Amino acid sequence: MRTSMNRLIRASQETCLHYWSISSKTAVSRLQRPLCGDIQKPLFNSFFQTRTYSETPKSVFEGNILGILRNEIQYESDYAPPKEPVTTLGPFTVEDRPGEQWIRLRRKYGEEDIQIESTMFDGICPAPKNSDDDADRNMQLRISSIVSISKGENDSVLQFVCFAWPDRLEIQNVFVLRRDGTVVKRYAGQNFKDLEDKLQSSLQEFLDVRGVSEELAVSLHEYMKNKDKIELIRWMGNARSFIEK
Repeated sequence: MRTSMNRLIRASQETCLHYWSISSKTAVSRLQRPLCGDIQKPLFNSFFQTRTYSETPKSVFEGNILGILRNEIQYESDYAPPKEPVTTLGPFTVEDRPGEQWIRLRRKYGEEDIQIESTMFDGICPAPKNSDDDADRNMQLRISSIVSISKGENDSVLQFVCFAWPDRLEIQNVFVLRRDGTVVKRYAGQNFKDLEDKLQSSLQEFLDVRGVSEELAVSLHEYMKNKDKIELIRWMGNARSFIEK
């Protein structure tokens, strides 16, 4: 995905530099011409001549961008094309709107309503040293997620701020909120990693039995990889349509 975007940016930069070079040489050659007669008139005419010359590279430049976009769309569509997005991840139903950079998961667990809002990839870190990934895959992408658990008409919501890595789910913070998003008490609690180990394990198990687990983290990464490809193709298509108008 990044390779495709890098190719697109690199090709555009090369085209831009090419025409900038042509325009610069043309401008320099004009400045080097000997001035004679009325000084104001040649400079005035030269200004408008420069503008007419700039119109031709613009159309060529746009045509080049369109060609690159068409090639990239074709490449992404033919080589490992995106799959039809799934509508469930484990026990959760998926709500995904085209063009958005996040998704929402929902499920019922007894009397509880569980909602998870997850971003697309928004962070990166080195993989653990014991990872089996090779040298070209030694970085891990991160998905930020907010897990909200409520019970019926209860005014309070238990909220977990988590990071989903390719093979695990990390709790960062735990809050007790009102349904309007405000904190019930001024004291919002400690960072999760500062809590006693037994309490950390208990809260992790609390999420695990509700399906917010390592398995869900793995599924989220697979879903977001596919969504990333879908959104890239959609973005390139929108850019192509705009330039073609």
